[in-house]
Amino acid sequence: MKKLIFIRHGKAEDPAPEISDFERSLTLKGKSISKLMARKLREKDNSPGIMITSPSFRALETAFIFAGEFGIEPEKIIINSTLYYKMNFHYLPEILSLVSEDTDIITLFGHNPSFSEISDSLCKGGCDFMPKCGVIGISFNIRTWSEIRQNTGKIEYFLKPEKVL
Repeated sequence: MKKLIFIRHGKAEDPAPEISDFERSLTLKGKSISKLMARKLREKDNSPGIMITSPSFRALETAFIFAGEFGIEPEKIIINSTLYYKMNFHYLPEILSLVSEDTDIITLFGHNPSFSEISDSLCKGGCDFMPKCGVIGISFNIRTWSEIRQNTGKIEYFLKPEKVL
C-alpha cells in the first residue's frame, strides 16, 4: 500500500510588479491556516513520509510549517523544480522516482491547477478542486510507485480549510 498526499500552498501575497510569482510569500493568514492544516493532517497520519516541494517561496514556507508540526528537519525536504515549472500527470513518475520503493508515503507541496488535475485523474470517481492549503491523501493498493495509474487511487481524506476552521 502506498499513499500520496498533495498539499496546495497556503494563501500568498497578491501578485505585484516588484516581486515575481516565484518569490511571493505566504500572508500571515496563510501561515496560520497552514499550521492549523498541518495539525489536522497529523490527526490523520503520524508521518508525512518523504516531503517534496516546489521551490517557490510560498510552497517552501508551507512545507516548512508542515515539517515543523511533524518534527522534521527542514533540510530533509526535497526541493524539485518540476513541481513549479511543469507539473502535470505526465511528470508524476519523475517525481516519484526520487524516492526509494520502501517509502510508503510521499507528501508533495505545490500549486494549482496541476494538483487538482492530478488528484482528480488519480482517484476513482475524481475529486474536487483543491483550495489553498487543501490536503488530499490518496492511497493505492500497489507495491511500487511505478505502478500508479489513473483512476486507481482511493481518497483517504480531503481536508479543506473552510471545513476545519
